[in-house]
Amino acid sequence: MSNEHYLHNPLIHRDRRLGRRHTEWVNQFDCTHMRPLIICRGPIRKEAMDVFSEMGITDFGILLSEKDSIIYQDALAPELRSLTDPNRVHRVPDYTGANKEERDQRIAQIINIARENGYNSIFAGYGFMAEDETMVAAMEKAGLNFIGPCSRTVHDAGLKDEAKRTALKHGVSVTPGIDNGTALTLLKKHPDAAALKALAAEHGLIVDEAKLDDDSIELADKADLVLAASYEKGVDIYTVDELCETLTEAVQEMAAEYPENRVRLKAISGGGGKGQRILGIGESARTPELVREILNEVKTTGVGDNKNVLVELNIETTRHQEIQVLGNGEWSMTMGGRDCSLQMHEQKLLEVSVTVESLEAAIEQAKASGNATEQRVLEQDLKTLIAMEDEATRFGEAVGLDSVSTFECIVDRDKHFFMEMNTRIQVEHRVTELCYTLKFTNPENPDDTFIVESLVELMVLLAAHGPKLPKPERILRHNDSVEARLNATNQALQPSAGGVIEYWSDAVEGEIRDDQGISLHNPDTDVFMKYTLAGAYDSNIALLLTVGDTRLDTYERMAEVIRQTNMRGKDLATNLEFHYGLVNWFIGQNINARPTTRFIVPYLTAVGELKQRANNLDVDYAWKQICKAQLAGAAGDSAKALKTALELKQTLLLRPLKTLLEEPHILAGWLSVNRDSYTMVDGKISWNENPIELLDDTYHFLNMDYVEGEPASSMIWDHDDDILGDALAFYQELNNRLDAQDWIELQSVLDSADAPEGISASMWGEIRGAHAGFQAGVDILAVLPNIAEATSYYSLCVNEDLTINIPERLEDTELQEAMAKVLVPPPVAKSDEILAESGGMFYGRETPEHDVYVKQGDHFEAGDPLFIVEVMKMFNKVYAPFSGTIEEVLVDTDGVIISKGQPIFKITPDEVIVVESAEEVAARRRGVTDEFLAQLV
Repeated sequence: MSNEHYLHNPLIHRDRRLGRRHTEWVNQFDCTHMRPLIICRGPIRKEAMDVFSEMGITDFGILLSEKDSIIYQDALAPELRSLTDPNRVHRVPDYTGANKEERDQRIAQIINIARENGYNSIFAGYGFMAEDETMVAAMEKAGLNFIGPCSRTVHDAGLKDEAKRTALKHGVSVTPGIDNGTALTLLKKHPDAAALKALAAEHGLIVDEAKLDDDSIELADKADLVLAASYEKGVDIYTVDELCETLTEAVQEMAAEYPENRVRLKAISGGGGKGQRILGIGESARTPELVREILNEVKTTGVGDNKNVLVELNIETTRHQEIQVLGNGEWSMTMGGRDCSLQMHEQKLLEVSVTVESLEAAIEQAKASGNATEQRVLEQDLKTLIAMEDEATRFGEAVGLDSVSTFECIVDRDKHFFMEMNTRIQVEHRVTELCYTLKFTNPENPDDTFIVESLVELMVLLAAHGPKLPKPERILRHNDSVEARLNATNQALQPSAGGVIEYWSDAVEGEIRDDQGISLHNPDTDVFMKYTLAGAYDSNIALLLTVGDTRLDTYERMAEVIRQTNMRGKDLATNLEFHYGLVNWFIGQNINARPTTRFIVPYLTAVGELKQRANNLDVDYAWKQICKAQLAGAAGDSAKALKTALELKQTLLLRPLKTLLEEPHILAGWLSVNRDSYTMVDGKISWNENPIELLDDTYHFLNMDYVEGEPASSMIWDHDDDILGDALAFYQELNNRLDAQDWIELQSVLDSADAPEGISASMWGEIRGAHAGFQAGVDILAVLPNIAEATSYYSLCVNEDLTINIPERLEDTELQEAMAKVLVPPPVAKSDEILAESGGMFYGRETPEHDVYVKQGDHFEAGDPLFIVEVMKMFNKVYAPFSGTIEEVLVDTDGVIISKGQPIFKITPDEVIVVESAEEVAARRRGVTDEFLAQLV
């Protein structure tokens, strides 16, 4: 799993293996009697398997969905490489089912599997059903120990409408909005208690009539009682159309009250980014469409499903922070926070710890450096963290939290609002457990203790012995930690399924990797085993984590981990390069920056602009022009020597350049950490540091250092390494002799023909000649700052108050869409075709109840929806890029798998599409390159 592997197991079992004896108090918390069935997938399944084994729990089994392997051949769960006993692997069609009926069938199937195979407990991880109250209650009713919050907590805290009401009762800040759309819908038709009683009688609903007659109970709460009874019986007493009408009215009212804010719609049973949509300003008419999308996405379209959708004000400058909270049903406590603002489409990408200790250290550092503004912001963050932890503790006690959950908030400068509680362990839980451990102490003997390092382990302990566990003490482990989610996505962060990982380098020192077991080598040959990335579920491949004494230390370690990571495969697309660029952006800007949830798309757009500029530069042409210009001023032996030097250095200089121009995310990272390497002087690029040393740093940044025995394609070539080594040694010796303060001073000394004191005239001539040879051709490196200047890349920056300045152009949706296509060009289509831009599952309509978007003979306008592609839980609606007419529908069956580039429709466009010729492309690139050449000093 990792070279720096943090043990999950408690001291009980770790010490038992070493033959140590324990006290009676410690031994009572033994968990070896637990026989869990793991009903989730992904990295958490492998982690649970490891933790259970380390705890001495050996009789565990797993569910294995057939959905992945049916859709993508050879998509075998990598966990089976270590769990080889077929009696502990139980196959199901999929994990959750497509609707309420299928979910109920799956729950019954899981219970039967547990009974027939002797499992006494259930672990659901952070799978979608982990927060399903019906499932948890069914497990409890079947006598199974659910390793997670009980059904009462899931109901009171997990359902977003119930949670909001509980929060209000206990002084927890909440966002403006309505949480009872279904109740309001019901009351439109049944406006009083008598009407509600009549409705209950009509449908045979079991409702406490005394509560319906109780004048102290609000009418909306009475409607909720009737609704709860209808869900229990599995009947509908309102229609989706009626609900949409109510929610549209609520959106219109909120838009009128807050005209500068968008509105967020959230399914009460959503989570992990699922079941949420944001309505733009003036888009209230789209409410019904988005509500149906939400209900379809969270699979609550069936008869008797709770279809409540919350309407909330969308706080536009939000940072997404969450507090890790835990309890045993009596006491509740927190373990610090996590900042999860770096996300896209509600899917988190990079998560970083937020701890009291880290903030206090950062405050002291800002104070010592005299940065009063940064100090003030950090001090407010500390106050906010303390307040959120306090509210999370009170909320946990209010809902009787008896396991591990997450208290999620949005933060807007000095204000914070409770969003929801996720009644399950989070994907990013290890960010927290790497910062704190928990120390449990015998109330009657302070020397009698044990330590818990893993939240999965804690969940097992709470499920097995919750009421007996005393409230633990949290102990600092590391000040900071960060997690990067390695996902199967393309350069524009769109899900990309079906690729094959054929090689993945081993974890390096300081890397903590959770990867489902993909990294496990063949035990006989020690060879990496191929793995197919299926698309039936989420896009996550692995979780990469690092720790440190400061946030900067942690990010630098993450950058180093990613730098050394090598992953290759067939049709493989991941966000590894994106993470390298993003982490280095923060290192180069300010590691304490406060990004909001709206940062990633503008950032991606800026990266797209870099790529667009890079595409328009002809490096080979630029190199020829630079060589020509330098040779023009030389003659005789000097010209011959210069020509030889340029020829020898061509690959040394161009190989890393071309790599950077080809990889926009890596280029973005390089520009971020090297923004001080040059200065623009009168429109010319002037280096602030020796280009040779910058070139050496660039080879290292690209992980192209010379390593004996490695493939030449992935590192500096040996003869180039010799030239670079000689140049570095030359300048090191020169710096020692001349004692120059910096590169600018050294250049001024070398520009003079007069030899410095202590160096002969002849020696000085040789030195200046060698300098000219080593610097020959390095002007080509200026193509990199040229790209930054041409795109105004550095205008996306961190302000003094740690907010991020996002230039207005990067917020433009048309530019965002255009740059996404620059990062991932769509498949080349004929003028009479519409092609699939990605592989996935095809749907030609909004829901099974809707008509198809388009059929043969239909005319469509640019921007009209044409079809939907589901890739790794993401439903991507495809819109027409231009107007035209459907001549033939080539894919007409919902639920079939399509591939990238596959024709979907034959069409006749309204206008002839003009394609730029190769000659026109070459002329454009030459023109842009000439602009760059004019910037050279």
